[in-house]
Parts: sequence; structure tokens; C-alpha cells
Amino acid sequence: MAVAIHPSVDRGIAPAAPGFAGGTLACRCASDPVIVALKAQTAHNHVCGCTQCWKPAGALFSLVAVVPSDKVEVTANGDKLRVVDPAKTILRHACSACGTHMYGRIENTKHPFYGLDFVHTELSPQAGWSPPTFAAFVSSIIEAGADPAEMGRVRAQLKSLGLEPYDCLSPPLMDAIATHAARASGVLRG
Repeated sequence: MAVAIHPSVDRGIAPAAPGFAGGTLACRCASDPVIVALKAQTAHNHVCGCTQCWKPAGALFSLVAVVPSDKVEVTANGDKLRVVDPAKTILRHACSACGTHMYGRIENTKHPFYGLDFVHTELSPQAGWSPPTFAAFVSSIIEAGADPAEMGRVRAQLKSLGLEPYDCLSPPLMDAIATHAARASGVLRG
């Protein structure tokens, strides 16, 4: 039996829709949900095993992508949003009623991902978002209670879905972080 990773990928991964330009996300409240409009296609979508990202009940991984912060707008019931932990680098804005994380924002202008918000496209009724392309922080699911003896099966399932497992971010994102640090320190110019 296959290991369940996340409901949005367990039965296969849908491709992005050509020309897709955004949509909305809604929290899980039955009435008066928080609505967030994303006015662009997402990028760097992936499944994440960290213990900070919001996961639906029963999922081993979250599904998270980024979108430019200036393309994110709370359009309904924003008064219900609260920052989960103001001490974290990513300020995750969650619905205070149902607990769903709607977006995460980095306020530190020196951070390599400043200007990008982290979002969960499974909260959208629209199809066509960028598909996940890798798995990040895979070993971290152990910290959330996954059985260490099952990690081989988990990694095999990720690979069978076409999601290369990493215990960090994908190589292009790690390169972007290192490039940002090298430019900030003056080691790399231009």
C-alpha cells in the first residue's frame, strides 16, 4: 500500500494551466471564510515536511508555493487573521476561527525570499496552479511523529510521484539563497 503524502498529490499531480493568472484561497470556515486573492501564478510549489507549515488533517506534508507579495490581497474577513508565531521568520497568517494558514510573509528586507508570500493552493477552488515539483525537509516529518522506520517508503512514494526528496530546499532554491548571501557579503558582485 502506498504511503499517503498529501491529498492533493496522492492520486497524481495535475499540470499547471497555460496562461493561468491566479485565483482565490478560502479558509475552512463553513461561514464567513477568510478569502485571499492571488493575482499571479504560483512558483516553486512543493510538498514540505517542516513542522511549521500548515497541513490538512492526516497529511504527512504540507503543499506550499510562493507568489509575489504584491499579488496577494485579503478580500474578505481579514479581521479573522492572526499571526501564528510573531517570532518566526515567516509570519504565517491563519484564520483565528478554523486555524487554516492563508499566507506566510517575510518582513525582513534582507531575507533572500523577501517579497514572496507562501501559500497553500489546495485552498483554492480554481484548478491550474503550478504543480509541486519536489519535496523539502523530508526528514522533518519524523519531528512531527512519523515513524523513522517508514522513511524509505516515504521517499520511494515521493519519487514515484515525481517529487525528488530533499532535506533542504531544491538545489535551485538553495543556489538562490547562497547567491543572495554571497552578494550581501560582497563575495559575489553583480
